[in-house]
Amino acid sequence: MSTETTESAATSTTIRDQIEGLLRQARRDRDEATKNVIGMLKNKVLTRLKDGSGATEDDALWLESIASYAKEVQKAIGKFEEAGDKGAELLAEARFEVAFCERFLPSKLDEAATEALVRRLAEEQKITNPKQIGRLIGAVMKGHKDEVDAALVRAAAEKVLGG
Repeated sequence: MSTETTESAATSTTIRDQIEGLLRQARRDRDEATKNVIGMLKNKVLTRLKDGSGATEDDALWLESIASYAKEVQKAIGKFEEAGDKGAELLAEARFEVAFCERFLPSKLDEAATEALVRRLAEEQKITNPKQIGRLIGAVMKGHKDEVDAALVRAAAEKVLGG
């Protein structure tokens, strides 16, 4: 039954429909972790809808909210890791929340593909000086920010430019 529900949620037309389907399943399964992350995501969307910016509830708003939440939680993971055993429970919860969010987000290029992209743009724009690393990173992010991880771009740019 849960596989059917998950499959039907994956084929729904909007992200909101998928989220609602997952929430219904989480309620049936008494899955508190899923209910909590969905509650946080719905709250982010609702806050954005009521902030006076004129936002409308569509997949773009949901994706923006999910990406924003995943980024916030990802930052917290570092702090939970530093806390050691004290942060273990929160760390597990945060990792679950990031994994939940990632299923809705476009996948990012891996390290090798990011480096290939950085090399190509460095050659195209004739950027060879390590002092121009900001320019190279900017060129990558300008055209590919949804496809790449900024930390991987920086590491690849440093490698390509020998910085």
